[in-house]
Amino acid sequence: MSAPIRLLIVDDHELAREGLKSAFIRGGMDVVAAAKDGPEALDMINEHGPDLVVLDIRLGEGMDGLGVAREVSKLPNAPRIMMLTLHDDPDYVRAALDAGATGYVLKDASLDELCEAARQVMAGGTAIPAALLSSLLARPDRRRDDDEAALERLTPRESAVLDLVAEGMTNKTIARELSISPATVKAHVERLIAKLGVADRTQAAVLATRWRERQG
Repeated sequence: MSAPIRLLIVDDHELAREGLKSAFIRGGMDVVAAAKDGPEALDMINEHGPDLVVLDIRLGEGMDGLGVAREVSKLPNAPRIMMLTLHDDPDYVRAALDAGATGYVLKDASLDELCEAARQVMAGGTAIPAALLSSLLARPDRRRDDDEAALERLTPRESAVLDLVAEGMTNKTIARELSISPATVKAHVERLIAKLGVADRTQAAVLATRWRERQG
């Protein structure tokens, strides 16, 4: 009999962490730890060495789940990553895969679907709901010209803030990096989100990262 999958849960809501822990245990898995944010998750990975990190995209004010996934992917002997989220937008799926995740599961999944996705990821596969995968494959990438035109609308300061947002930095950290106040950073982030035509800072970071990759 194979050993149970050892996993780490990362979610900023305590009730969600406890609910997921119970669900995975009922599914025969070993929850070695649960973390509320990125820094705590990275510490627990070093301490417990899980096989799989189950990660929400939204993690409060700190580093978002995509930023955590990118950091986890850089680790030696990195665990596999499965995103568990409310977001059924293909852009988020693409960003999660680019960040190193090989699973993307919605929070309305059943216990069986959740555990089967974890097993599929641990077997070396990619676990994405069929309907979401179809949307992802049918939806073309945002055009290069659209990205360029949106980015050209930003001021130099907004561009600098966006670069740091794409690195997963919080407003407080960006403020220290640029020697401005957190309130000023917040205002810049709100304006650049509007100018880029995206819904939130995560989508802004996805756009910036995609543009960097295209530029080589």
